[in-house]
Amino acid sequence: MDLTGSSAIVTGAASGIGAAVARQLAALGVTVVVADLQAEKGEALAEEIKGVFAHVDVTNTDQIAGAVKAAAEIAPLRAAVNSAGIGFASRTIGRDGLLESAHDLDWFKRVVNINLIGTFDVVRQAATVMSQNEPDADGCRGAIVNLASVAAFDGQIGQASYSASKGGVVGMTLPVARDLSASGIRLNTVAPGLIDTPIYGEGPESEAFKANLGQNVLFPKRLGTGAELASMVIECLTNSYMNGETVRLDGGIRMPPR
Repeated sequence: MDLTGSSAIVTGAASGIGAAVARQLAALGVTVVVADLQAEKGEALAEEIKGVFAHVDVTNTDQIAGAVKAAAEIAPLRAAVNSAGIGFASRTIGRDGLLESAHDLDWFKRVVNINLIGTFDVVRQAATVMSQNEPDADGCRGAIVNLASVAAFDGQIGQASYSASKGGVVGMTLPVARDLSASGIRLNTVAPGLIDTPIYGEGPESEAFKANLGQNVLFPKRLGTGAELASMVIECLTNSYMNGETVRLDGGIRMPPR
């Protein structure tokens, strides 16, 4: 699918994986709506790639609608990437046997609300607009990629909420792709492993930590780069025969319990 001259919305695009995806989309001639909560970084990236920044909290339906509308007003919206998400770590129960020490229920709901429900809200809104596009030679009107995580399959100790949210993203991939096929819209999911993003910090200590972490990867024994992950996202968007699939991009790692 040729995306040249179209628009795209990328959530969580102000930094890390989302920013890498936004840059590669822009390189293909796509005008990207950088949808994020981080205004300063988001506006800087939008200026760099000649896109548009939109302040978006993915738990806010109206803000999503505004970003989708902004994209469609620029050019036909043919691509959407859901990269916004948060992590949280807590054991299900505490060691003292007290309920007060158990996993905070509000935090569980928050993680699921952002990572899963927010993702679905972007999908349904973006796909609704895409369904009005003129189809290409294959009958395709648009493509969507959701970001999950290997935690959907290999959740570690303390990752109950995160793994549940990302497992939900994986679980809805095929049924949503089946739903959208009637409108000529493809949907895929990419499940990253250990990707080198700002979450790991900077400096010598951070580099040493990442190098050690990379030894757990099957091959190559390092963290993946944002560009490598973005490349897989772009492939899922542009490969016209890629649909309804979840792809692990993880160097072959299988996460241990802790």
